[in-house]
Amino acid sequence: MTTTTDIHSPDFLAGDEFSIPTFRLLQQDGTLFDGAVAPELSREEARHIYHAMVATRVLDERMMAAQRQGRLSFYMQCTGEEAAVVGATAALDDADMIMAQYREQGALMYRGFSFDEFMNQLFGNELDYGKGRQMPIHYGSRKLHYMTISSPLATQIPQATGFAYGQKLAGEGQCTIVFFGEGAASEGDFHAALNMAAVHQVPVIFFCRNNGYAISTPSIEQFAADGVAPRAFGYRMHVIRVDGNDILAVYDATRAARRLAAEHNQPVLIEAMTYRLAAHSSSDDPSGYRSKKEEEAWREKDPLLRMRRWLNDKGWWSDEEETECQERLRREVLETMKRAQKRPPPPLDSLVTDVYADVTPALQRQLDTLKTHIRRYPDAYPKGAMSLDPDVSPRDDADDKGGA
Repeated sequence: MTTTTDIHSPDFLAGDEFSIPTFRLLQQDGTLFDGAVAPELSREEARHIYHAMVATRVLDERMMAAQRQGRLSFYMQCTGEEAAVVGATAALDDADMIMAQYREQGALMYRGFSFDEFMNQLFGNELDYGKGRQMPIHYGSRKLHYMTISSPLATQIPQATGFAYGQKLAGEGQCTIVFFGEGAASEGDFHAALNMAAVHQVPVIFFCRNNGYAISTPSIEQFAADGVAPRAFGYRMHVIRVDGNDILAVYDATRAARRLAAEHNQPVLIEAMTYRLAAHSSSDDPSGYRSKKEEEAWREKDPLLRMRRWLNDKGWWSDEEETECQERLRREVLETMKRAQKRPPPPLDSLVTDVYADVTPALQRQLDTLKTHIRRYPDAYPKGAMSLDPDVSPRDDADDKGGA
């Protein structure tokens, strides 16, 4: 049913009458804007948030370097968007579900995902929760309520609506937050998800990280409207636009959104205005589509620097602590990476488990064929040979079989 009034001449609307402001609390120098009130954060909670942001930045720097050294096949960084991801996560209940796109490792970091757990997934070793089946950065954690990442763009958005509908039926006061970029908001999944969430009034927070680019396509070439936020009006949904580099504003906005979602079953759209300081992925070269001058301008708005200045001003952090923290985290990342690299791959048989309740005859035949092939050409599949016959090196196995 629509609510409308009558007019008697054609008067078209283009949406220009809607002007969505940007919610900000913290200036770049670490002080609050005049009239702004900081959310209630204890010293311990503020330091925990900042530590998660720094740890994410250090992890990203080290692992991108590892990818360039050939240790990893692929990597994606959260650099420049840490406040949006960590700030939103900090505002949630620990039992709320997080559905991520692929740049939200900061959410896991905040909830306590260890460097070992990160590395096990990145290297796909025997301790990887995904058993080596996913490409790097496709994390998942049942205990931390973080749904395993899926590569196809935007599929997590309607899934979040469905999961939140289940939470509504369960009635336990939890909600779901789903992260995605403004490029993913151009997918049909986005519109289907928002419409379903609005119609069924489910406890979901749609968190759009508007970082300016969908890989190499600037936002100005993605949509003609004023960003993503106005789309909420088409679904009669609560919406707020926030400075995604302002950790206090992101936290405050998400906390308010969670009240609407979890307590009143009202979906919310948050558009966080931020910037991707790194490349889209290790396969991308941003110099081909944006200038160094643009990047440098955004580096001045670094969310870590902004929060660090706020913490320093309150006497909750110091330059000495910053130096010690950076050095310790770099050391931990490198030591953990070395451990993860030495761990063997998952058992080859795990390829066919967890697909059906019982391994089907067809899958078993495929597995047997694969084992025969690997034993014949072990040098071509060193990890497969290791997981198949851990006590026999690929070279020895090749000699036993008379070579390839």
